[in-house]
Amino acid sequence: MNKSTSTTQPLKFAGALGDELQARLDMPAGPVRATAIFAHCFTCSKDLFASRRIASELAGRGFAVLRFDFTGLGASGGDFSDTNFSSNISDLVHAADSLREVLEGPSLLVGHSLGGAAVLAAASQIPEVKAVATIGAPADVKHIEHSFKCQLDEIEEKGEAAVSLAGRPFTIKKQFLDDLKAHSQTDNIANMKKALMVLHSPLDDTVGIENAAEIFQAAKHPKSFVSLDNADHLLTRKEDAIYAANVITAWATRFLDLDHEPESVVPLGAVVAETGLGKFQNYVRVGHHTLLADEPKSVGGLDTGPTPYDYLATALGACTTMTLRMYADFKKLPVEHIETEVLHNKVHADDCTDCSDDDKAQKANRKGKIDRFERRITIKGDLPEKERQSLLRIADKCPVHQTMEHGSVVVTKFAEEV
Repeated sequence: MNKSTSTTQPLKFAGALGDELQARLDMPAGPVRATAIFAHCFTCSKDLFASRRIASELAGRGFAVLRFDFTGLGASGGDFSDTNFSSNISDLVHAADSLREVLEGPSLLVGHSLGGAAVLAAASQIPEVKAVATIGAPADVKHIEHSFKCQLDEIEEKGEAAVSLAGRPFTIKKQFLDDLKAHSQTDNIANMKKALMVLHSPLDDTVGIENAAEIFQAAKHPKSFVSLDNADHLLTRKEDAIYAANVITAWATRFLDLDHEPESVVPLGAVVAETGLGKFQNYVRVGHHTLLADEPKSVGGLDTGPTPYDYLATALGACTTMTLRMYADFKKLPVEHIETEVLHNKVHADDCTDCSDDDKAQKANRKGKIDRFERRITIKGDLPEKERQSLLRIADKCPVHQTMEHGSVVVTKFAEEV
């Protein structure tokens, strides 16, 4: 998938225990067709390959996907030893609240491994959810005890124990085990009342395929099962993650309204934020529209989007073409097609033969250079020369042209001061 078909922006919200949780919102380049939350596997993170790949693929198909680190994991705050399955469920509900604030509540939940068990339990607590997909999920959350079975007696006797999970040290407390015993996944699945898709690999040696059968058996219709063939538990192969995302997207279309416009709280203006990819790549959001801004590779960028000056030239070109179309329609001129090409460069004021003396004096910077934008307008239609010259003059009436010519006021302050 091409990186330019989706963008990602950082988010943060308060989790179940009050700690700040770090998240990423993967947005489609076009309209948002639906919203989703991706829950990662036990002791993993939102930035695991499978998490990033599946979220990116879903975003490329019109989903806005929120993926986050559970309390005490990844970049999120809090102490993992204080968490349990119940807090994971609550973290998911808080994530849904956060997504609801910026767009709308999630209509799709996708969970990987223990994250899959968590979305099954949380689905009934999030009213917007219509469909749930699990990947390699355990049918019984006590299955997770197999990850540290050698320390179970020590945890019961001493109240906690240091364990190694995926090569990393964690502390598991007795309250974690007690909380697992309090949850009945069978009841959660049976009472979920959401469309369910179970994805599982028959070769999964972390969570056996029999778990998929138990989940499927406990669920009510509509429900579907998809074999991930020879994929491993973490979906470390690119093609397995892409396949899972493709299947989930195709399946979800039967249950989600993918053509609606989200009733979201949108920014009043443009929001531009670093994506964390490359040196200059920025996520741009204007209303429900998402774009990328970047710099060429020659200056250290990734060349994944227009430069800031490209956007300025685009604004001038779009405004010019729109203004000319409005005038042509108002005058009932036989104009078939309008195109505006905008070129930008910096020239010495003394060399700008098209600039007035006032322009040169007002716009020359310390080095004696000014920004010069040249519009090249193409108008197709059987027009007399007089009308063509009128359209050329009307181009100067474009509001963006007026703003650039006459200047504007820019007020800068910290966001918390607003």
